[in-house]
Amino acid sequence: MKILMVLTSHDRLGDTGRKTGFWLEELAAPYYVFKDAGAEVVLVSPEGGRPPLDPKSAEPSFQTDTTRRFEADAAAMAVLSETARLDAVGHEGFDAVFYPGGHGPLWDLAEDPASIRLIETTLDAGKPIALVCHAPGVLRHAKAANGKPLVEGRNVTGFTNTEEEAVGLSQVVPFLVEDELKRNGGLYAKGADWGPFVVTDGLLITGQNPASSGPAAEHLVARLANR
Repeated sequence: MKILMVLTSHDRLGDTGRKTGFWLEELAAPYYVFKDAGAEVVLVSPEGGRPPLDPKSAEPSFQTDTTRRFEADAAAMAVLSETARLDAVGHEGFDAVFYPGGHGPLWDLAEDPASIRLIETTLDAGKPIALVCHAPGVLRHAKAANGKPLVEGRNVTGFTNTEEEAVGLSQVVPFLVEDELKRNGGLYAKGADWGPFVVTDGLLITGQNPASSGPAAEHLVARLANR
């Protein structure tokens, strides 16, 4: 297996003066699900190089065994520091694509033509994509082969409005993931706030929040194993 993971390059949390980026658990947990399954993992971001980490995700209260494992893994940290540019890769040569979340993707990946193209062409090629937490928001401009919104009529999940309210950023983010998925015709479902919840619809796998990132990766590996 060879899996492409797409990270954000955006580090500004709106006009708050605070930093954002990718959420550490949402990279670390899937990374080790893939690596422990014997997969080769390639990391990319819109600008290449080292993508910005949401500093809050590295605070002790959000650390997990997998985040600590990642931060102590010299090889993993080296891969993270040298991500390739997103616009330099395509689905060719990869078996699947995984998008970790964090608030950053709502600003850059959601509007990035290379990201939109990657999503559309990967699914058109019959390969699965998984997106977790805020990352399902990057589906907002992706289209199905019939020209309609990609999520229209599909079962999906993503960061809930109530979870966004709980972190106090409902008025800061450019759009709310739950609302955007519904607006585009997605059949949105959710579990309990902060609990793991994954929805699979054919080749499209979505996870609700950070706790869903490892389970979403496990769904993706299972999907590849059953090809």
